[in-house]
Amino acid sequence: MAVRTRDWLKFGALVALAFVFGLAFASTLDLPRKGGATPLIPEAQAAGGTAFQIPAAKPAADIGNAFVAVADHVKPAVVFITSQKVERAESQRLPPGFEDFFPQMRRRPQVERGSGSGFLVSPDGYILTNNHVVAGADKVTVRLYDKREFTAKVVGTDANTDVAVIRIDARNLPTVGFGNSDSTRVGEWVLAIGNPLEFNFTVTAGIVSAKGRLLQGLPHPSYGIQDFIQTDAAINPGNSGGPLVNIQGQVIGINSAIASETGFYSGYGFAIPINLARTVMDQLVKTGHVERAVMGIRIDDAGQNDAEAVGLKQIRGVLVEDFAPGQSPAKDAGIQPGDVIVALDGQPVDNTPQLQQKVGFKRPGESVDVTVLRQGGEKKTFTVRLARAPSDSETEVAATGRAKPKSDASAKEEALGISVEPLSQDDRQDTRLSAVFTQAGGGMVVTEVSPDGPAYGRLSSADDGAPDIIVSVNGTPTRTRAAFREALRKGKSGDIVTLRVMTRTGDPASNGWSSRIVRLRAR
Repeated sequence: MAVRTRDWLKFGALVALAFVFGLAFASTLDLPRKGGATPLIPEAQAAGGTAFQIPAAKPAADIGNAFVAVADHVKPAVVFITSQKVERAESQRLPPGFEDFFPQMRRRPQVERGSGSGFLVSPDGYILTNNHVVAGADKVTVRLYDKREFTAKVVGTDANTDVAVIRIDARNLPTVGFGNSDSTRVGEWVLAIGNPLEFNFTVTAGIVSAKGRLLQGLPHPSYGIQDFIQTDAAINPGNSGGPLVNIQGQVIGINSAIASETGFYSGYGFAIPINLARTVMDQLVKTGHVERAVMGIRIDDAGQNDAEAVGLKQIRGVLVEDFAPGQSPAKDAGIQPGDVIVALDGQPVDNTPQLQQKVGFKRPGESVDVTVLRQGGEKKTFTVRLARAPSDSETEVAATGRAKPKSDASAKEEALGISVEPLSQDDRQDTRLSAVFTQAGGGMVVTEVSPDGPAYGRLSSADDGAPDIIVSVNGTPTRTRAAFREALRKGKSGDIVTLRVMTRTGDPASNGWSSRIVRLRAR
């Protein structure tokens, strides 16, 4: 009996030991707990602790934290600007005989309001913004980030760069720091801060999409300098005048325009480089206006044919299309239409905005060394004494677009794919053509442009309503059909042909005509 009892005790001990080992083994398998349900929220997270740590997400978190830091640093220096312009009331005219029956009637004044953004650049209240935000305003009001409001004084505006400086009477204000827009690279992170659609102090993020953009759709005043930074950070009406800042919190541009068919953000915003804006700002603060120097030329970016004609291995430089009406220091120095400007004072010139800035902000009377390449690769350097820019009635240092005709004329046998007719003696009596005879002695009117010829998209024909007039081919005047064909005959298929073309503009400052250089490859 005692033996049987001991056996039962041994068996019970073994069962208990197996149960303990079983529990330990089950715990290593992380089996469901009581009730068979696995908790959806980890205990640490449910208790408010740190959840999962994902190492690969850390760089994204760092960028997010950088955006937060930049926004916190810059927003206090951004301002909301409202402008007001009152159209003065005028007495309403009454029909004769009714004056005795009705008192003098007056129209109610019409008030035009606008809004935009700006940013503080000095502790004593100077603010940088866009010209179009405050131009012509009778009253400008500034609201700060801390909600204080001030009536601002317009210190100065410059329509050519769309930059303006205003000032409020306050002290110890937060300010922004300036970056270097010249060294800004495509692909860098940027933030746009402003008041789009009156959503005050809004921050959007993106990258620098491109630099040196020209916007042909914008109003382009005389001596206008366009060198926009393109960004995909969302910019809408009301952002104008606000800062575009880099990831260090430095302002690299003034948000100014959008490319959109609807008037609202479509993926492309444009900012004025801060290096350009600061140059304008310094002059506005000092004198209230901007004084520019000019060479007296009309220019455009050099194209592929221009580069080949002057022996450039890379497509760069600025094409001299013509001289401005009146004084032209470049003409006096010996520069010719068709020359490609490749350097100024020994520094390379790649495009039109670059040349505009290098020249525009020098002092009138200052001399510059202009290096050009001519047809055939001849390199020359001319010393040009810059003149003072006159009023905005003419364009001297400004880019000009080429004609975009839509002719569907059939192909012609001429090497350039065009048909021409000479100006007749009767045309001399036409006042609309007098400038052509005065400046060039006549020329060949483009009557048709073949859609598959080299001139398509470069010359306008009679079908476009305002045909171009070719006044020279490779420097040879073309006043007759014989002279035109002889000039073309000297070349062969594949050669670059340089045309000097007169184009109707309607601008009284240039007698209604402008001249440009068009280079085509003969077929």
